[in-house]
Amino acid sequence: MIYYNNIDDKYIIKEKRKINNWIKLCIDEEGKEINTISFNLCSDEYILQLNNEVLQHDYYTDIITFELNEKNEPIEGDIYISIDRVKDNAKILNIPFITELQRVIIHGVLHLCGYKDKNTEEEKQMREKENYYLNKI
Repeated sequence: MIYYNNIDDKYIIKEKRKINNWIKLCIDEEGKEINTISFNLCSDEYILQLNNEVLQHDYYTDIITFELNEKNEPIEGDIYISIDRVKDNAKILNIPFITELQRVIIHGVLHLCGYKDKNTEEEKQMREKENYYLNKI
Protein backbone atom coordinates (compact mmCIF):
# COMPACT_ATOMS: atom_id res chain seq x y z
CA MET A 1 0.00 0.00 0.00
CA ILE A 2 1.10 3.52 -0.78
CA TYR A 3 -0.29 6.46 1.18
CA TYR A 4 -0.04 10.22 0.75
CA ASN A 5 -0.48 12.40 3.82
CA ASN A 6 -0.49 16.14 4.23
CA ILE A 7 1.32 17.15 7.40
CA ASP A 8 1.28 20.96 7.15
CA ASP A 9 1.16 21.46 3.40
CA LYS A 10 -1.94 21.36 1.22
CA TYR A 11 -0.33 20.08 -2.02
CA ILE A 12 -2.28 17.16 -3.48
CA ILE A 13 -0.49 14.47 -5.47
CA LYS A 14 -2.16 14.22 -8.86
CA GLU A 15 -2.40 11.00 -10.88
CA LYS A 16 -1.84 8.82 -7.81
CA ARG A 17 -2.57 5.62 -9.75
CA LYS A 18 0.12 6.48 -12.31
CA ILE A 19 2.63 7.40 -9.58
CA ASN A 20 1.81 4.25 -7.59
CA ASN A 21 2.28 2.01 -10.64
CA TRP A 22 5.60 3.72 -11.35
CA ILE A 23 6.77 3.22 -7.76
CA LYS A 24 5.74 -0.45 -7.89
CA LEU A 25 7.61 -0.87 -11.20
CA CYS A 26 10.76 0.53 -9.59
CA ILE A 27 10.44 -1.74 -6.58
CA ASP A 28 9.77 -4.78 -8.79
CA GLU A 29 12.77 -4.02 -11.00
CA GLU A 30 14.93 -3.72 -7.89
CA GLY A 31 13.82 -7.23 -6.87
CA LYS A 32 11.96 -6.03 -3.78
CA GLU A 33 8.43 -6.35 -2.47
CA ILE A 34 6.32 -3.58 -1.00
CA ASN A 35 4.43 -3.63 2.25
CA THR A 36 3.65 0.02 3.03
CA ILE A 37 5.10 3.38 2.04
CA SER A 38 3.74 6.61 3.48
CA PHE A 39 4.64 9.84 1.71
CA ASN A 40 4.24 12.75 4.13
CA LEU A 41 4.08 16.14 2.43
CA CYS A 42 5.26 18.97 4.62
CA SER A 43 6.83 22.44 4.81
CA ASP A 44 10.43 23.49 5.21
CA GLU A 45 9.77 24.28 8.86
CA TYR A 46 8.39 20.82 9.59
CA ILE A 47 11.20 18.95 7.83
CA LEU A 48 13.84 21.15 9.51
CA GLN A 49 12.37 20.33 12.92
CA LEU A 50 12.29 16.62 12.04
CA ASN A 51 15.85 16.78 10.72
CA ASN A 52 16.99 18.47 13.97
CA GLU A 53 15.14 16.22 16.39
CA VAL A 54 15.64 12.83 14.77
CA LEU A 55 18.89 13.14 12.80
CA GLN A 56 20.57 16.01 14.66
CA HIS A 57 21.02 17.86 11.33
CA ASP A 58 20.43 21.62 11.42
CA TYR A 59 19.60 22.27 7.77
CA TYR A 60 16.75 22.14 5.30
CA THR A 61 16.42 19.15 3.05
CA ASP A 62 13.95 18.08 0.39
CA ILE A 63 13.45 14.55 1.72
CA ILE A 64 13.95 12.37 4.75
CA THR A 65 13.42 8.62 4.43
CA PHE A 66 12.85 6.26 7.33
CA GLU A 67 13.15 2.55 6.60
CA LEU A 68 10.85 0.66 8.97
CA ASN A 69 11.26 -2.93 7.82
CA GLU A 70 13.86 -5.48 8.82
CA LYS A 71 16.42 -6.62 6.23
CA ASN A 72 14.99 -9.02 3.63
CA GLU A 73 11.39 -8.13 4.55
CA PRO A 74 8.99 -6.31 2.20
CA ILE A 75 9.61 -2.56 2.04
CA GLU A 76 7.99 -0.47 4.72
CA GLY A 77 8.87 3.16 5.23
CA ASP A 78 7.95 6.74 5.92
CA ILE A 79 9.11 9.40 3.48
CA TYR A 80 8.86 13.09 4.36
CA ILE A 81 9.00 15.54 1.46
CA SER A 82 9.29 19.31 1.86
CA ILE A 83 7.10 20.77 -0.87
CA ASP A 84 8.79 24.15 -0.21
CA ARG A 85 12.23 22.66 -0.97
CA VAL A 86 10.97 20.86 -4.07
CA LYS A 87 9.50 24.13 -5.41
CA ASP A 88 12.74 26.02 -4.73
CA ASN A 89 14.89 23.27 -6.26
CA ALA A 90 12.72 23.20 -9.39
CA LYS A 91 13.17 26.97 -9.79
CA ILE A 92 16.92 26.76 -9.26
CA LEU A 93 17.23 23.87 -11.72
CA ASN A 94 14.82 25.54 -14.15
CA ILE A 95 12.69 22.41 -14.45
CA PRO A 96 8.97 21.79 -13.90
CA PHE A 97 7.89 21.30 -10.29
CA ILE A 98 6.36 17.89 -11.10
CA THR A 99 9.66 16.64 -12.55
CA GLU A 100 11.52 17.59 -9.39
CA LEU A 101 8.79 16.07 -7.22
CA GLN A 102 9.02 12.81 -9.15
CA ARG A 103 12.81 12.81 -8.72
CA VAL A 104 12.45 13.27 -4.97
CA ILE A 105 9.77 10.57 -4.74
CA ILE A 106 11.90 8.01 -6.55
CA HIS A 107 14.95 9.09 -4.53
CA GLY A 108 13.11 8.10 -1.35
CA VAL A 109 11.94 4.83 -2.88
CA LEU A 110 15.50 4.01 -3.91
CA HIS A 111 16.63 4.59 -0.32
CA LEU A 112 13.99 2.07 0.77
CA CYS A 113 15.40 -0.33 -1.85
CA GLY A 114 18.79 -0.09 -0.17
CA TYR A 115 20.59 2.66 -2.09
CA LYS A 116 22.68 5.16 -0.16
CA ASP A 117 24.10 8.58 -1.09
CA LYS A 118 26.71 9.26 1.59
CA ASN A 119 29.72 9.46 -0.73
CA THR A 120 30.48 10.46 -4.32
CA GLU A 121 30.22 6.94 -5.76
CA GLU A 122 26.90 6.28 -4.01
CA GLU A 123 25.56 9.67 -5.14
CA LYS A 124 26.53 8.87 -8.74
CA GLN A 125 24.77 5.50 -8.60
CA MET A 126 21.69 7.11 -7.00
CA ARG A 127 21.51 9.79 -9.75
CA GLU A 128 21.83 7.13 -12.46
CA LYS A 129 18.98 5.13 -10.92
CA GLU A 130 16.84 8.26 -10.49
CA ASN A 131 17.33 9.17 -14.15
CA TYR A 132 16.63 5.60 -15.25
CA TYR A 133 13.31 5.50 -13.40
CA LEU A 134 12.35 9.07 -14.33
CA ASN A 135 12.41 7.88 -17.94
CA LYS A 136 9.87 5.18 -17.08
CA ILE A 137 7.08 7.38 -15.75
